[in-house]
Amino acid sequence: MRGHRGTIVGLLVLLALFLLPLRGLLRSQGPPMEEGFMLTFPQRVLRGELPNVDFLHLYGPGSVWVLAGFFKVFGDALATERAVGLLQMMGVVSGVFMLARHWGRTLATFAGFIALIIIVPPLGLVALAWVGAVGLGVWALWFGLEARRLLPHDPAKARRRAVVSGLLAGIALLYRPDLVLALTGALVVAVWGACEARLRRPLLVGTAVGLAPYVVHFATAGFGAAFRGMVLDPVIYLRGGRRLPIPPNPYHLDGFLQRSGDLFQSSWPLPDMPTATELTVWFFLLIAVAALLLFLGLHLVRREPASFRARALLVVGVFCIGLVPQGVQRTDSAHFAWASCVTLGFLPVAVYELLGRRRWLGLRARQLTAGLAIVVLLVLLIPHFFGRSYLDYTYQTFGARRLSFQVHYNGRTFYYGRRDVQAALRKLFPDITRLTKPGERLLVGPSDLRKTPYSEAFIYYFFPELRPGTYYIEMDPGVANREGSRLADDVASSDVIVLSSVWDRWDEPNDSRKVGSDRPNQVLHRLFKLHRTYGGLYQLWVRK
Repeated sequence: MRGHRGTIVGLLVLLALFLLPLRGLLRSQGPPMEEGFMLTFPQRVLRGELPNVDFLHLYGPGSVWVLAGFFKVFGDALATERAVGLLQMMGVVSGVFMLARHWGRTLATFAGFIALIIIVPPLGLVALAWVGAVGLGVWALWFGLEARRLLPHDPAKARRRAVVSGLLAGIALLYRPDLVLALTGALVVAVWGACEARLRRPLLVGTAVGLAPYVVHFATAGFGAAFRGMVLDPVIYLRGGRRLPIPPNPYHLDGFLQRSGDLFQSSWPLPDMPTATELTVWFFLLIAVAALLLFLGLHLVRREPASFRARALLVVGVFCIGLVPQGVQRTDSAHFAWASCVTLGFLPVAVYELLGRRRWLGLRARQLTAGLAIVVLLVLLIPHFFGRSYLDYTYQTFGARRLSFQVHYNGRTFYYGRRDVQAALRKLFPDITRLTKPGERLLVGPSDLRKTPYSEAFIYYFFPELRPGTYYIEMDPGVANREGSRLADDVASSDVIVLSSVWDRWDEPNDSRKVGSDRPNQVLHRLFKLHRTYGGLYQLWVRK
């Protein structure tokens, strides 16, 4: 009972830490394209449209289907989408806590706290697929390890845990197929050894059930379209337009969104390095800690093959190594947070194990020393990403330092970090309503359709009665503007077009600088005329 009470106390502490910045998070700007398509995709699914057929979707269909279910029950509101995003983050943090619980409640609370501080601020509460997949993944690891622990005492219960582990892993891959190496490696290690034969089948059965919805997706969308959308577009065509230098430039932020966000950061009372330097430190820290967890887990398993904690640390180490590619593919703070929330969360556990031979330290003292040391280290090394952004959202919860403005129309709400954008949209939206009829096609794109680095995709969310006029709701360089893409045909079939110059200054050291096909612009000027401009930020085009 005492152990359960301590676990509940630790989880309540983490819940309180979620609640502190919650109001600020709910009223802050999300990334306009990413949150925009996570609002729009479920709306389209509820109207019978298919990912990879009717709209570009670079990941598995799981997150879109889940959001569509929530929208069906609770309404297609921003608050619904952000509630799902909050649940996903809670899944990550609670999963890290439960995995670290094998080393004690105090250390587990520190682990959960570090994961929370890292995962919450970068993109706010946007219900992105990666966060949901990692949350499902860490719980799959916990159930897999529990199956191993219970097998000698309660084989039936162990097999049930193995089924749940496989089920969660399969659903995680339904969100993000690129987690396959991390999850497969970690779960193989979890059941490897004497228990492998008895747990392999229930684990595979659960995984098969979790992956079964892919059969539905392939049957409805077609294997070719699904393969193109989930593999070729993100891996082959998109990569050149999104990658950033490896390692990050310690003197200059290369990511455009990173630079934009850095302009609005509050002051920090402690000595700190430039943001670009902190990002570089974070990059090397992520790789070093993932390697440390793996090698420490291997060492402990070799030294104590029967030790459950050694096995658990090795499982987490394998999983964290599998997350590193997510941080390397685009070296910005959002991808680092996604790749390191579990990794850095488990750094106190690694330090605790390294302190294990210091007999002059008691059990509780080792836990506190390991946890506090890592918190202090992260505050000193990367305060911009560990603490300052969290505190900014907490201040906003209590009405201070608000940096976003509410855009409200048609019973729907979005938040934007620029007052001039808010003012322009207030004039633009009524004109769209006046000039369109339900069922007509609205296309939203950049002011020059030869360059498609980003999109104001949230605009679609305000007009569910209109159909998105393009497959490329998410505008990606090397995909939407590729020679031979369907963007020009989408322009031709649209009824009204909104072009945005908000992101005209997009500048990153990658292929997003390249000019693509001019056919969409040619079609635009041949078939449409400019109706009006709004604050120098948006243009509304209607058919001639």
